[in-house]
Amino acid sequence: MRTLKYCSLNGKFFQSNKSVLTIQNRSFRYGDGLFETMRANGKEVFFFENHLERLMSGMKILKMKVPLSLNISNLRYEINSLFDKNHYYQGARVRLSVFRNEGGYYTPITNEISYLIEIEKLSTSYYELNAKGLIIDFYSEIYKSHNKFANIKSNNAQLFVLAGIYKTEKGLDDCIIQNSSENIVETISSNIFFVVGDKIFTPNIQSGCVNGVMRKQIISIAKSRFEVIETELNENICMEAEEVFITNAIQGINWVMGLGQKRFFSKISRLLISELNNKLNF
Repeated sequence: MRTLKYCSLNGKFFQSNKSVLTIQNRSFRYGDGLFETMRANGKEVFFFENHLERLMSGMKILKMKVPLSLNISNLRYEINSLFDKNHYYQGARVRLSVFRNEGGYYTPITNEISYLIEIEKLSTSYYELNAKGLIIDFYSEIYKSHNKFANIKSNNAQLFVLAGIYKTEKGLDDCIIQNSSENIVETISSNIFFVVGDKIFTPNIQSGCVNGVMRKQIISIAKSRFEVIETELNENICMEAEEVFITNAIQGINWVMGLGQKRFFSKISRLLISELNNKLNF
């Protein structure tokens, strides 16, 4: 008999193939929510404190009330219980979604929230560098605003959806997003880094990139060997770079093979992902 997958809404289990939200849900209606996507090995969520810190920061920006149940101890228990319920004991993706409770139109009637936890199996427990480098290019049909909403993982993701469609239409693996100053921000679901000599460059937070948890880890690891420069970057960096890689909490590091006619190496990417796994005791 096939094992049903379960999710957790406000600490209660529901079958994932059943409706748990209504059409009045404010995340559905207005994008009034945010989320964290995290990687786990068995019952340990990697860099959980960093994810929760970013979530709380985003909730503060969105003027959401933080319930007592939304703390690291309780969430760790609920995620572990969900692993047991689904019989997941290896690598997994954990998505924690937070949304304002129902009521009102644009103006909500409450700032109380609900939260939903979902998990999905991954093929490995550790981070593994992509064997084939990515082919990427610029997406310039819409620019990303660089304001205080830009650094959080918002449920309002139309820009990234359209960039994803563009990626598929052009046969690309990913796209670079720019801001209204035409500076590089990030890719569709990752932060981006450029290696030039013994320096590693990445867009600064003020450019409008998501304040990535993996971005923070890679910067910390890289600083022991390289000069890491967080700054505004334009298209010229792509021509100067010998290596380009992108980072997120699920995949760790993906190296980029090509952008237009330019081709890149993967030496630093391999070094950093090895040190990342060492940091996690793999």
